[in-house]
Amino acid sequence: MLFRAQLRLFAHIQMMAALENAEEETLIGGQAVMEGVMMRSPRSYCVAVRKASGEIVTDEKRVPKLSEKYPAFRFPVLRGVGTLGQALGLGIKALQFSANAALEDADPDAKKGAKKQEITSWMLALNLGISLLFFIFLYKFVPLYLTTALGKVVPALQSRVPFNFCDGVIRMAIFVGFLYLISLWKDIRRVFEYHGAEHRVVFNFESGLPVTVENAQKFPTFHPRCGTSFLLVVMLVSIGIYALLPFDSFALQFAGRVVLLPLVAGVSYELIRYAARHRGSLLATLTAPGLWLQRITTRPPSDEQTAVAIEALERAMALEQAQGGRMVIA
Repeated sequence: MLFRAQLRLFAHIQMMAALENAEEETLIGGQAVMEGVMMRSPRSYCVAVRKASGEIVTDEKRVPKLSEKYPAFRFPVLRGVGTLGQALGLGIKALQFSANAALEDADPDAKKGAKKQEITSWMLALNLGISLLFFIFLYKFVPLYLTTALGKVVPALQSRVPFNFCDGVIRMAIFVGFLYLISLWKDIRRVFEYHGAEHRVVFNFESGLPVTVENAQKFPTFHPRCGTSFLLVVMLVSIGIYALLPFDSFALQFAGRVVLLPLVAGVSYELIRYAARHRGSLLATLTAPGLWLQRITTRPPSDEQTAVAIEALERAMALEQAQGGRMVIA
């Protein structure tokens, strides 16, 4: 069971950016985890997980705003890098909590006082390292390798703009294909249902209506601030940035793609931020493909799954209120 939990954790980490909202200034956002949902307010977060017994277990913490703790992260691009880094860190902790809750369900001896199986810090670090290498291989090395090979038989790809456009198209095709294939896994479909529950509850919260299962279930599962939209913007922005690299050798182009990851993420964050505040702008159209792609990454949730998302939201907001934040749960 521990191996399966590690495998599920690996799959979740690969999709984590697609499942998460990382906007620091948004009042509420969240992420789907194993059999649960993590909700975050500006200075608090809570992850709620439903166990096989029906019990909902939670883990909640106060989270300082990064821009208040480190003023440098108030500047454009840097604020995106910092916010995304903090969001991914919280997402990893939430996944570890949910994975260990799943292991407790699967290990009957743990309930009898025996030493329970769990995802330890070193296991998590190993999984993260492997996940990062897999990400770089799948989305940086493979598209560049395939485009380089095509460039040897298609002369038009030998100039930088067509070359990087082709590289970007291949990268996006791999991303969509990976999401589709992994969505066929039963465990991942459950995660996508919780992803839908998170979106519906956030919509319900933003509408001003009382946050209830009945009200939340009336809202769509597609949300414009979803990490799926962000990842597609990242891939589009990377085409332009990589085209500016003054390198022609495979090794230098590959190194540049790895080194420039923070810059690409920071610029993409600023574009998403602008688009969210100017819904009628041309840049806002960049988020539209992400809404279409959420037909893969979200599924209609059950009432029980939606109740878990509400539990996470209410606890996060209660902790926010305890720190002087605004409590708006009706």
